[in-house]
Amino acid sequence: MTDPSLQLGKNVGTPQSPEEALLDRVPNPHPDTDYVARFTAPEFTSLCPVTGQPDFALLVIDYVPGPWLVESKSLKLYLHSFRNHGAFHEDCTVAIGKRLAELLEPRYLRIGGYWYPRGGIPIDVFWQTGEVPKNLWLPDQGVAPYRARG
Repeated sequence: MTDPSLQLGKNVGTPQSPEEALLDRVPNPHPDTDYVARFTAPEFTSLCPVTGQPDFALLVIDYVPGPWLVESKSLKLYLHSFRNHGAFHEDCTVAIGKRLAELLEPRYLRIGGYWYPRGGIPIDVFWQTGEVPKNLWLPDQGVAPYRARG
């Protein structure tokens, strides 16, 4: 892609906040076909808004593209911008899903936020747009419920 408006192929700094982060989109080369694109972020980090301590999650984002695809470098930078952002697990997960849905206009999008325990309680957060398109194979996100000893 040689689109000068994209971050792709450029040396860009890490955004300091999710609000500052730019998300780029590119045209879907198969807009007439339903298929699933999956992004997995195994080391997502944000800050607890109360204690300022880091919170960690595994994010799994599945979407059925409409007219647009998210450009992966911009997604990586956007997710990285949460490292200094104080927000609860639910807020981070849902805000990411909503921002992607607004940008991409997907036929379907779901995000699973599998948060590691802090204070002894893991929190899993799930958000989706609408219904899964008919005749589409949507695999399980493959993340087992949190289980400690036993």
